[in-house]
Amino acid sequence: MIEILDNRTKSRSRLQGVNPDDGAQTVHRLRALAVELNLLGAEFAQLHGLHTTDLRALICILDADRAGLAATPGWLGGQLGINSASVTALLDRMEKSGLIRRDRDADDRRRSLLAVTPRAVDLGQTFFGPLIDRTASILRDFDAAERATISRFLDGANRAVAVERRAGAQRTDGDGSRSRTRRAGDPA
Repeated sequence: MIEILDNRTKSRSRLQGVNPDDGAQTVHRLRALAVELNLLGAEFAQLHGLHTTDLRALICILDADRAGLAATPGWLGGQLGINSASVTALLDRMEKSGLIRRDRDADDRRRSLLAVTPRAVDLGQTFFGPLIDRTASILRDFDAAERATISRFLDGANRAVAVERRAGAQRTDGDGSRSRTRRAGDPA
């Protein structure tokens, strides 16, 4: 599978004037970073008796707040790719743990708005704060133009992953391609 991805990366890179080995190495570095971040997130979740989905939900709600978006249960379900019954169970569990609160929308009383509690912010800051500080420290070694390039690259990589996720969701096993929703260990 990795060899197939490497070959796809190399053929696409040749078309775009990027050294295929550089492109593949960048993808490998991003993948290694993603694995490390996932392991760190799983450690945080385990330490605080959370499911990894709880952590993903907290991140989604925090990101929505930073972006000025209304985080609703329906929106969260879409972000996490889970159904409404699962969202309700997730929110009940997180609210009971004191990590989130559900507030009625002042404009539409039928709608709940989700917010992360100060307790959750404190837990996250205590655990992830040192990583945030170390990362910010690394960025200080780059000038403004380099930081802008890094941001542009990361934004582009994030968009590329989002496009692949959407494309994967549209694929079906019936059209000859393998579904990306197949779980590890399931027959191919």
